[in-house]
Amino acid sequence: MNATARVVALAAAALIPVFASAQTPQPEAKDEGLKLGIFDVSGYVDVSYSHLSRRAQFTSGTPSRVFDIERSGIALRQAAVTFAHQPKDGLGGLVNLTVGKDADVIAAYKTDPSNGKGCNVVTGLNADGSSCDRDRFDVTQAFLQYAAGPFTLVGGKFVTYAGAEVIQSTANPNFSRSILFGYAIPFTHTGVRAYYDVTDSLQLMGGVNQGWDDIKDTNSSKGYELGLNFMPIKALSIHPMIHGGKERVGGLVDSGPEGDRNLFDLVVTYNATDQLSFIVNYDRGTQANTAGLVPSGASKAVWSGWAGYVTYQFTDQWKLSFRAEDFDDRDGYRTGIVQKWQEATLTLAWLPTKAIELRGELRRDRSNVASFLDRDGVTGRDDNSSYGLQFLYKF
Repeated sequence: MNATARVVALAAAALIPVFASAQTPQPEAKDEGLKLGIFDVSGYVDVSYSHLSRRAQFTSGTPSRVFDIERSGIALRQAAVTFAHQPKDGLGGLVNLTVGKDADVIAAYKTDPSNGKGCNVVTGLNADGSSCDRDRFDVTQAFLQYAAGPFTLVGGKFVTYAGAEVIQSTANPNFSRSILFGYAIPFTHTGVRAYYDVTDSLQLMGGVNQGWDDIKDTNSSKGYELGLNFMPIKALSIHPMIHGGKERVGGLVDSGPEGDRNLFDLVVTYNATDQLSFIVNYDRGTQANTAGLVPSGASKAVWSGWAGYVTYQFTDQWKLSFRAEDFDDRDGYRTGIVQKWQEATLTLAWLPTKAIELRGELRRDRSNVASFLDRDGVTGRDDNSSYGLQFLYKF
């Protein structure tokens, strides 16, 4: 990258603080909002253009990007609307609907476009070679809620409590999603979850669910989640989280071997000033009973990684963000290749109004092996670069 390009990139990047929106069951607070009866209505439209130097696929066939999987092109990524009635005390609920290309990626098992056939979002083909029957629609969240003082109970389908980034485009630091968001943690769960506010600075949570990204359990036992959110000082938030339970080794399928899958997730957020903030996210996961089913041949597959974010908000209209990651898929369970994968992303955001946000992004991915599929569909390369432009409209 030449000097001019570096200057342009540094002048054009953005971050939205994401931790609070990722960790609470309530929708984003708004000064004014739409009302439909008792429901608060909010939403957004996410349209983007992206260009990758390679294909968005590893040589194993696994997608190498989470949502921005087109090598070059414009797309309606997400159009989402949320209907929420969540009183501080009593019965409420929330429904969050998503349409667009990203909906096919986040759709839970038994509601996904492949109907359990293993749709590859890059090639558009199921594992059996048939075409994916894409719906471009997902009920991302739908749950009832009961609150009584410091205690809140939710039941239904909801987003995961793990990770620094979320499905909602407007609540993330960058246009492209992190490696950890796509390859270290789940997207959603179906089950019950409870929150308890011990003090103003300590919240506990726990839940029982069907597992990772499925509506109907595909194995012999339920999953569990335990976590807390601790704010020892106003500027610092510490959020450790664990997930456990049996999952099918082969992924979201109804048959085949199963084993214990465990995940430890940690997100630490520090707001140094009103303008400058830092986020660090660490993940370590394991999947048991993988002997003969992963490239390394290990009986227990392990993956781990970290992501770091630096945010600087120059003015109300301009924000600057930098993200760096390191992901170790040491047994090849998450990507189909034994590799160490790194990326760095710089993103630009301009907010001319409260409702409109424009982002520009440069990203560079590297692997310690030639894992990225080149444009010829045959050759493997050890790097993949991209740029993206994103338009967000929020209501």
